[in-house]
Amino acid sequence: MQWYIELVTKHPILTAMIQFAILGTLGDMVAKWVQEKRIHMPFSFLMTLWKMVEWAFLAILIKAAFIGYQSFVEGLIAESMLPAIAKEGVFRAFAVSFLMNAQFGFLLVVLHRILDYLPVGKIKWNGINKGFYSLFWFWVPAHTVTFSLSKPYQIGLAAVWSLVLGLILGLFNKK
Repeated sequence: MQWYIELVTKHPILTAMIQFAILGTLGDMVAKWVQEKRIHMPFSFLMTLWKMVEWAFLAILIKAAFIGYQSFVEGLIAESMLPAIAKEGVFRAFAVSFLMNAQFGFLLVVLHRILDYLPVGKIKWNGINKGFYSLFWFWVPAHTVTFSLSKPYQIGLAAVWSLVLGLILGLFNKK
């Protein structure tokens, strides 16, 4: 795994974009496969390409949020706005995850929805509450695990979580 650590350390934005473009798009596909109970190409070539670009763009924002919120938590601890217990371990991971999802997560859900429907020209807002709820039942625990890892592995695991959420949402939305 040393090659992976070197690659993501040397090219953090590019590798985040690639990982999310592949795994996020695959998560969208898996959701459709589970919903429709068959493995097929659920999107046209152009829509698949759009989804990959969308996920790559979101990856830039996610990578920036990961860096920013980890520093944010450090700053809050330094200013005694969070308890010292949040300096390390699972408490630190939870603090970063909770604050990031409670603040940035809502924006990301809305932006993701807009980008999902941009190619068809009409945004459907029904069901967005499920995306908001997922911030707390899925993303806070998932990112607590993510932020428990060393930094080179965090974005990769976050991209894997997008695939996992696609599977879960597919199960919830079976036809």
